[in-house]
Amino acid sequence: MDPRSEVLLRQAELFGGPLLLAGLPADDLLGRLPQARGWSWHAGEQALLATRFAGRSHFGVTPPAEDFAAAVLFLPKSRELTDYLLSALAARLAGRQLFLVGEKRAGIERAAKQLAAFGRTRKLDSARHCQLWQLTVENAPATPDLDALARHYSLPLSDGPLSVISLPGVFSHGRLDIGSALLLEHLDQLPAGHLLDFGCGAGVIGAALKRRYPESQVTLLDVDAFAVASSRLTLAANGLEANVISGDGIAAAPQGLAAILSNPPFHQGVHTHYQATENLLRHAAEHLERHGQLRLVANSFLKYPPLIEQHLGPCHTLAEAKGFRIYSASKP
Repeated sequence: MDPRSEVLLRQAELFGGPLLLAGLPADDLLGRLPQARGWSWHAGEQALLATRFAGRSHFGVTPPAEDFAAAVLFLPKSRELTDYLLSALAARLAGRQLFLVGEKRAGIERAAKQLAAFGRTRKLDSARHCQLWQLTVENAPATPDLDALARHYSLPLSDGPLSVISLPGVFSHGRLDIGSALLLEHLDQLPAGHLLDFGCGAGVIGAALKRRYPESQVTLLDVDAFAVASSRLTLAANGLEANVISGDGIAAAPQGLAAILSNPPFHQGVHTHYQATENLLRHAAEHLERHGQLRLVANSFLKYPPLIEQHLGPCHTLAEAKGFRIYSASKP
């Protein structure tokens, strides 16, 4: 059981009615709270919840349409995303209860100050290195316009400016990160065919690929619903069409790919998390056609080349700059 869920269940008498659990972990919490419903924006957790609790969890960037008597927000990493989620929930809960739960090291006390915009807060519990906060929504905001919260910026690429739109919570929100900037400089000489932007974020790499290789089919894949929505906005802003899908890891990717390109993050919340990238390296060959290529950028200190060579083939370093390297390997 997730420690945040354990803290909630210490106060189970508060959560007996129709309840929305926003950003909930994929544990047994829905089983312990039979009138609760989930809202997830993580495709992997949503898949697990859907398997165990069919029809009881909603996936997307906006709350489910059903009415609920109270809501609990499981604190996300991003402050901007927390602002949006709290506003989206508070807009539906005038005069009702809104709760916030999270780990101390994830910044729950800071987030409790964001919660205070909607009423008087109080800390209900502190255990398992987590805190639970409560308020009655006295100052219900208008329903937030997610698109209005997007950040827009333009990249001066060799084939012209590329417009990028990112939503709250998306990796490197509102700016181009160093790894992606390096990868953008090394998109040449890719094999013809179906191209995948794995862990697409705001869609920078996928949009650049589609514009550079207009005859190629391009798919963008991310585990996060806000990233998927951002990628669609970025593609539309540049007049491009590509397939954007949500899924947890390389298992969700199409088969028969000519190339997989990725700037995989290695943090999930406040935790270091390498599993998605390691699974990509172990299973990329299963999704690549013969002579298909894997090309990714990663922090130099990450020991990916041995894993690439074990599961795909000889690993070449195409470039190195500012603490990042671009690795390339081809399926025999």
